[in-house]
Amino acid sequence: MNLLLYILIILIPIIAQIGISVNYSKYKKVENSKKLSGFEVAKKILEANGLNDIYVVETSGNLTDHYDPTRKVIKLSKDIFHGETVAAASVAAHECGHALQDKDNYTFMRIRSFLVPVVNFTSSFAWIVIIIGLFAEYFNLFLLGIGLISIGLLFQIVTLPVEFNASSRAKKELEKLKLIDKDEIDGVKKVLTSAAMTYVASVLTSILEIIRLLAIFNDQR
Repeated sequence: MNLLLYILIILIPIIAQIGISVNYSKYKKVENSKKLSGFEVAKKILEANGLNDIYVVETSGNLTDHYDPTRKVIKLSKDIFHGETVAAASVAAHECGHALQDKDNYTFMRIRSFLVPVVNFTSSFAWIVIIIGLFAEYFNLFLLGIGLISIGLLFQIVTLPVEFNASSRAKKELEKLKLIDKDEIDGVKKVLTSAAMTYVASVLTSILEIIRLLAIFNDQR
């Protein structure tokens, strides 16, 4: 059973990453019919929703795009910021979806923001606690470590509706503002769905990791 869990823990993220890589690579080569860059798409969505106080800036890296709710900034990677492609429009609109969630006080986004410092703290100690508990044969400490990892799983579960909702908002804004043509919607859906699947993969991997640790705990007892 442990071998099967190991294999699944390794394979699931790889499969999800292949999905996003294939779709992103495909649609970052497909120009959008409106000839709008990711920056322009983001600005149009923000302006249409009265979010003129949010900045859109370029950031380094690949697929490092994100919305910073504390600074009210949307950061787009180079290919997204400058790209006039279906992928660029999709990702830029998705990050605007997070800005719209912030504006609307979207419940799951608030919960996720609350959990961030908690998860940052627990994740730093979880594996240390588990290793000490395992080698010292202090199994209550081992269980505490699993509990700390479970807080990270809770954060990942809360993240799912945040990401899916942002993608849903992105598609609606792109269609409503006519920033893409109807025949490009399928490409937008593929890019956003494959990106969302990486979060689903993370949840499944974390669940399997906890099951594996519980199996180790049971064997050691």
